[in-house]
Parts: sequence; C-alpha cells; structure tokens
Amino acid sequence: MKNLNRKTAEAVKYPEKIIQFGEGNFLRAFVDWIVWKTDKATDFNAGVVVVQPIERGMTDMLNEQDGLYHLNLQGIDKGQPVDSLDMIDVITRGINPYRDFDDYMALAENPEIRFVISNTTEAGIAFDPSCRLEDSPASSYPGKLTQLLYRRYRHFGGDKSKGLIIFPCELIFLNGKELKKCIRQYIELWGLEEGFRDWFETACGVYCTLVDRIVPGYPKDTIDQIHERIGYDDHLVVKAEIFHLWVIEAPESVAEEFPADKAGLNVLFVPSEAPYHERKVTLLNGPHTVLSPVGYLSGLDTVKECVEDPLVGKFVRKVMYEELIETLDLPMDELKHFADAVIERFVNPYVKHFVTSIMLNSFPKYKTRDLPGLKTYLKRKGSLPQGLVLGLAGIITYYKGGKRGDTEIVPADDAAIVKLLQDLWSTGDVAKVAEGVLGAGFIWGEDLNAIPGLTAMLTDKLALIQAEGMRKAVESVTD
Repeated sequence: MKNLNRKTAEAVKYPEKIIQFGEGNFLRAFVDWIVWKTDKATDFNAGVVVVQPIERGMTDMLNEQDGLYHLNLQGIDKGQPVDSLDMIDVITRGINPYRDFDDYMALAENPEIRFVISNTTEAGIAFDPSCRLEDSPASSYPGKLTQLLYRRYRHFGGDKSKGLIIFPCELIFLNGKELKKCIRQYIELWGLEEGFRDWFETACGVYCTLVDRIVPGYPKDTIDQIHERIGYDDHLVVKAEIFHLWVIEAPESVAEEFPADKAGLNVLFVPSEAPYHERKVTLLNGPHTVLSPVGYLSGLDTVKECVEDPLVGKFVRKVMYEELIETLDLPMDELKHFADAVIERFVNPYVKHFVTSIMLNSFPKYKTRDLPGLKTYLKRKGSLPQGLVLGLAGIITYYKGGKRGDTEIVPADDAAIVKLLQDLWSTGDVAKVAEGVLGAGFIWGEDLNAIPGLTAMLTDKLALIQAEGMRKAVESVTD
C-alpha cells in the first residue's frame, strides 16, 4: 500500500488564496470540498493553507500527506445510492503557529491571500483579555486573526485592496458579528492606531454564515476496504453525508469573488441567514447535542442506532416534535417537513455517525443549541421541557467519567469545565452537582439556577440516572 503524498499521487498545486483556521473533519469534508468543486467548475483556482488554531492538532499529519486526503460521500441521491471517494487536493500545507509563528505571520504578506475561513468550535470565537499583540501566538482565535490582519495592514501600508473576506463557520448565531466584535476589542485593548481600525472596517468583510452537513469523520469501521479502493494508506480519510448547505450573508460582490454558487453547489448568498440558522441549529444540532449523551449512556453508539432504538428514538422525536419545534416561529408545516428530513438524514444507512464525536465541547454546544429553546419553551408553555433537561443531565453524567462496560469515558471540553465537573461529582451529592453546574457563570454567562424549577428537575434527573440508569430515566420522560 502506497503512502499518500504529492510524489505518489497526481495532484494540482493551487496558489494559496485562503487561510483556514482549523484542520478537523468538518472543514475538510465541507469547506475544502466546496473549494475543490469550485476550483474544478470555475476559474477560482484557489488553494487553502491550514492554520492549527490550538496547540495540539493535526497539521503534522496533514503535512505528512502534503495536504492530500480522500472524502467518502455516502447516501441516497434522487433514489440512487451514492458511495463516492474523491481525493481532495486544495490544501497546500498546514502551519502550527505555536511552533512556527514566523511562518504563520508571513501569510499576512502574501498578496494573493484573499479569504479567511474558520471553524474553531462554538468556544472558539471568544475574547480573551490576557492575549497580547506580542504573543507568539495569541491564545484565542480572534487574537491570532487580529495579529495577522495588523501585520497585513502594516506590510501593505494600509492598501485597501489587500483587505480580507472572512467567513467564520462556527455554529453560533451571527458568528460574523461576534468575530468582528472580538477583533474590535483587541484593537482597543492593544491600542492599535486609528488607521488600522479604519482599514479593518472598510477593507475587510466579516460575514455571518451557516453551515450544514453531517460529518461522522474518520470511517474506522470501513477503512480497510477504503484503502483497498483508493490504493493508498490515507490516515485522513473523512466520511460525510451527501447533503450540504452553506448560507452566507453577504452582497453579490462577495459572491462574484467566491463563486461557489456557480459550481452547482448548495451555497446561498442571502440578505439574512437568521431564519436558516434558527431552523437548522434548533432542529438538527439541538437534538444531536442531547441524543448523544442519552444514547451513549443507554448503550448505543451511533445517531442511527439512537433514532431507530424503540426507547431512545421516542426520546429524540419528543425533543424535536414536542419541545424544540414549539420554540420556533416559522410555519408549522414547514418546520415539520424540515424535521422529517432531519430524521431521514439521521438514519442514513451509509453514514455511521458516532455519538462520542458529537460530544466534543458539549457544554458550549448545549448553551447555543438547546438552552435558548429551553427558555422559550418555559416562557410559552409555563413548564420545563423534560427532554431537554434530561439531555443536560446526560451531558453532566457523561462528564462524570468512569466506564461504559469496558470503555473508558473521557470527556473532551475546556479544562476548567472538566475540572469543575470532577470536583462537583467528587462530593457525591447530585443536588450540589446540579446547582454547581447551573451556577457556573463562566460556562453559561449567567446563573441558570434562577430559571424556575430547573435546579430541582435537573437534580431529580441526575438522581434517577445514578440510581436506575439512563434507560429508566428516558422512560420517565417518554411515557
């Protein structure tokens, strides 16, 4: 079996026009695939240089394969099964700014760079006041980006034609506005000159976007067969569903420069991405976030298994059709149609989406995907949505650690969140666990104990899970 690199495989060498913060499965299965398709269908001719946004990442593995990897798309298209394998060759290299800061900053001086795209998880777009302009690099993603923009401004003498178009893909509402706010805060914190502020505001565009594609990631269960099909030892194979949607809130001038909508792709440039965002985050990502811990602690491993399980499947549908759908303001028939389509995507027989892969940074995900629905449901119905509360109890229980059978449970989240959960669970008192989690202002930005009845209900759910297991807890909300 041959190693995959640009010596063993025929690949196009594209000029670097896009800086991408993030090297994970989603960006490679979604954004980089879209760039690849656009390069093939138009004269876009753009390569992607990947920047590792956190200290530990995958850029070394990416560079070992010269940025090459295969994307396996599976699903049903117009009634026909699809199982494609394409080699994506748009990534030129990866940079770890924690080790190669000069290489990172040198990107600012490349006149051909025009776009910045990111997906640093929901927790990535955040202002960290401890970041300094002199850091190598700043710890936060917005801090790193501000360093890069300032270097570009200085290097090109404030040339307005060298501004950048920025598409954040983090799954938070108004992600572009949030990122722009953080950059403005760093300009203020670091005392950067008014000329740079003006250049950023007038020469750069930071646009709100919504992304939608289910990406299970590395297909460990079928990797041997895939290696046989492609004839390469590819350590970065990524699997995804066929469906894709990228909504970008930007003017036609941006669409002309980034012509993905001209490549036969489901990329929309719209006046407002708000209705698309609210529907998708609430009815797809919201259920994902709560079904994952509930399903895993019920002995299930994939989204498909969860939806098809007689008990957990009932829980998933309760959360979608009885709780979250009631919090949206779009026409009900439209919402039900979208929810039905989501269920079909969840049970795609060709995509094995492991719930443990969804549970990275579960607390920030719950905050953005499910907490707004919980509050709206309470306001409209006068009672708490039991499914969403059980989902939170499931996350908290998962973060207790321990084992499921012979498998070690290892939560992956901000170190401060993991430590808080460890400390709270060490008390052995579920009431203290519930109150402590809900009162963690650094997670929620508020004290959720103030929500009427939530502390008591969460305590009850946690106690039931501890005493009788998750499946019995699921029964309590689905009977």
